[in-house]
Amino acid sequence: MAVIRDVMPAFELYQPSSITDAQKLLQQLGADAWVMAGGLDSFDWLKDRIKKPKAVVDLSGIDELKGIRTTDDGIEIGAMTTLTEVVRNPVIREKYSLLSQGAELAASPQIRNQGTIGGNVSQDARCWYYRAGWPCYRASGNICYADTPTGRNREHAILHAERCVAVNPSDSAPALIALDAKFVIATPKGARIVDAENYFIGPEIDITRLNILQPGDLLTAIRIPSTWAGAQFYFEKVRDRNVWDFALLNVASAMVVSGGTIERIRLAVNAAAARPLRLKAVEDAVRGKSPDAATGEMAGKLAVEGAVPLQFNAYKIPLMRNLVKRAIGGVEEAKWAS
Repeated sequence: MAVIRDVMPAFELYQPSSITDAQKLLQQLGADAWVMAGGLDSFDWLKDRIKKPKAVVDLSGIDELKGIRTTDDGIEIGAMTTLTEVVRNPVIREKYSLLSQGAELAASPQIRNQGTIGGNVSQDARCWYYRAGWPCYRASGNICYADTPTGRNREHAILHAERCVAVNPSDSAPALIALDAKFVIATPKGARIVDAENYFIGPEIDITRLNILQPGDLLTAIRIPSTWAGAQFYFEKVRDRNVWDFALLNVASAMVVSGGTIERIRLAVNAAAARPLRLKAVEDAVRGKSPDAATGEMAGKLAVEGAVPLQFNAYKIPLMRNLVKRAIGGVEEAKWAS
């Protein structure tokens, strides 16, 4: 008889109206609290009865967490700002269009209307074994079902896989890393500000989480400095379907070219590992060189060094190599990339 999973488990619902109230609740509830932003990832877990939290803290009523503000050195985006607002914001489109490009490729228009920037960077892994409730490493079990002779692993990791081979699903994450964004986290000990690339963690640090948030922590804002405003940006996402689908791989780059050479660059990819990867070795290798075919070829090869394919995802290696090549050369690079 089929198992019916269409009734969510019972839980206590809390709807704070301020960051202060939310912090008090999270500290009081501790590990029993489930923090809900737009609810898209949350309701997937709850309706399938895979996650059964005792309490859900709904952040939708906290106006402090919403909106995009200009600061003395860039912009600040509230964690509960919807992806649609991020995509349409005139300042982001003019100065930080890399983020609007990435956000616009997330999911579908309907989902972007509800989904938040904080939720997008904090969502959980989408490995179907994990999401279906199999007792894998990430679910505190003792096996990775995707990394077995009969496992289905077409969408899984080719880099930095440590027991778990699930990947990070966020489209905005690599763009924020390339823009050198800072994440503001409210903790029981006070505010903590971390670089975007350090917000995400891999299984070698904690196999049960994709980010550094601990019980009682709350992502409140994302700050983008003016350092990369107006740079030359490139974002590309490869997926099976043009709408809704998660990335097979995506790439984001911010580059400043002066005198025909790359003066500075930040480059990140996602869906290659359990966390978005900033490609520092590639950045160092191409700095001072011309953003042309030869440089792109070298960068692409360097980017995939150490990649180890699984049974069904070897295609990700040439795919990542070519995405990095195009990120160096931009639109014109597509003429020679293969």
